[in-house]
Amino acid sequence: MASVEDCVLVLLAAGRSSRFGDGNKLEAEFLGRPVGFHVVRALEDIPFRSRLVVRDGCSLDFASCGYTEIHNERQDLGMSESVKLGVAHAREMGAQSVLIALADMPRVTAAHIFRLFDAADSADAVVASSDGHEPRPPVLFGRARFDQLLSLTGDQGARALIAAGRHVVTSPAELIDIDTPEDLERIRQLVHAPERLVP
Repeated sequence: MASVEDCVLVLLAAGRSSRFGDGNKLEAEFLGRPVGFHVVRALEDIPFRSRLVVRDGCSLDFASCGYTEIHNERQDLGMSESVKLGVAHAREMGAQSVLIALADMPRVTAAHIFRLFDAADSADAVVASSDGHEPRPPVLFGRARFDQLLSLTGDQGARALIAAGRHVVTSPAELIDIDTPEDLERIRQLVHAPERLVP
């Protein structure tokens, strides 16, 4: 089992929100707080070695929540650039593993994250979340995978690595990510959020 205390959390929050229309999806309200702060709150009591957020394009103050902010000024290079920035900083901090999570997944729970750690049994571990059909973030990578992560290119991120790794299944509702206004409205309806658009 991987040690939480030796792991650096890398939160990706640098998307351009191009499919969301006006405004930034991470700033949109969900259950009384910005979408981007839900995973922050859910994971706040997990004793990570450190917390990093790779960000740009939104006004949320992650530093006030204990995160070291890394600015991705090359969003045009795709998600892989954010992953590489986060992993490079984590390695400099002496991380034995990294947990990569997305700020646009507001229903991720700490209980699920601990299950990822339970399933990580070596330095070359890759443990991804799954809805039972498709693996996706959050994903835990052991230190032996850092060089591979640092060589990624394009917008596919670590998809091939994730597909070949171990998968921990959880409720599909926990792994919903928000890309469009319709996604946000669906998740509001799912949990009967007070800000949902009621006809």
